Amino acid sequence: MTEDVHAERRERAAARLRETGADGAVCFPSRNLQYLTGFAEEPGERHLLLVVPAAGTPSDDRGDGPTLLVPALYEAQVREETTVEAVRTWADGDDPTAAVRELLADLGLRDGRLLVDDTMWATFTQDLRAAAPDAEWGLASEALADLRVRKDEAELDAMRAAATAADATVRDLRELGADAVGMTERDLADRIADRLAAHGGDGTAFETIVGAGPNGAKPHHGCGDREVRAGEPVVLDFGTRVEGYPSDQTRTLVFDGEPPAEYERVHETVREAQAAAVEAVEPGVPAEAVDRAARGVIEDAGYGDAFFHRTGHGVGLDVHEEPYVVAGNDRELEPGMVFSVEPGIYLDGRFGCRIEDLVVVTEDGCERLNDTDRGWRTGETY
Repeated sequence: MTEDVHAERRERAAARLRETGADGAVCFPSRNLQYLTGFAEEPGERHLLLVVPAAGTPSDDRGDGPTLLVPALYEAQVREETTVEAVRTWADGDDPTAAVRELLADLGLRDGRLLVDDTMWATFTQDLRAAAPDAEWGLASEALADLRVRKDEAELDAMRAAATAADATVRDLRELGADAVGMTERDLADRIADRLAAHGGDGTAFETIVGAGPNGAKPHHGCGDREVRAGEPVVLDFGTRVEGYPSDQTRTLVFDGEPPAEYERVHETVREAQAAAVEAVEPGVPAEAVDRAARGVIEDAGYGDAFFHRTGHGVGLDVHEEPYVVAGNDRELEPGMVFSVEPGIYLDGRFGCRIEDLVVVTEDGCERLNDTDRGWRTGETY
């Protein structure tokens, strides 16, 4: 991504803070911090915080704009990897809470309304409360969720690349054919991870799901030691990351032999439900209408009780984020929103079937980020 993307996001975040009546936001290692700075780090015991005031422009370490407070051992790294101009440090042996208190005081944020990362560890929120005892507190999602829900072109390019890696991996899986019979679910998950990397992906975006036979009737099964058998459907749900942004795709395949007689009807129903949901996507349509389109097809086929999860979820730096495609969500879709469309039917003790693609809302409809075969036989197309 270009260097100015994150600076622009910080400016938009400050404007959004003003719109919501907040005086500032405090992020710790999280997807929010990554979104605003480009710096990706796992949470740890040391205080590493980004403070974004609602007003002010960056200048130097004593400026009144977005400021990073980091352990001294991170200083060179954050200066190299971010465009945040104001970086303050504290050393092991120092009192980091004193550094937090001084920073908030210098930025005029020891009172007023402060928003903190939704996922911030309690130890850091407690230190913030101690440093600003007169402040009113809220969650950063109040301001940042609306920014993150609409993806910019840099984000979309990364997600397209991640989806391309997933598509190529699906094609590799189809080529296994009968060779997949006898492999364990875990073997297939390892194969998926290998192929995602070979096609340019960075690791797996979440725990890969390989649900063979009756395990496919458990939507979040994961993977285990069960061997794939001829004639049984296998639910394959996986993704990778490119520049921090994930893909998320599901196909249900039968690697060899003939599936149970009812499976063909189930698979065709799910495929039609997914197509109906994708067709319903356009700006101004409430998210629940997309869910309703998929659910109506499945209910009409007599499988309503076997579809017991939402039709989709937003995807961005977090694999699950807004907008949620579920009954009761009347939020209208907007260009730049990215979410999954993944109806499924799950017959307990027998098999499951799910088909999932990511879509991005466009000015007049949507773009599918995945374009591979959605059939269940190797080489079969629809």
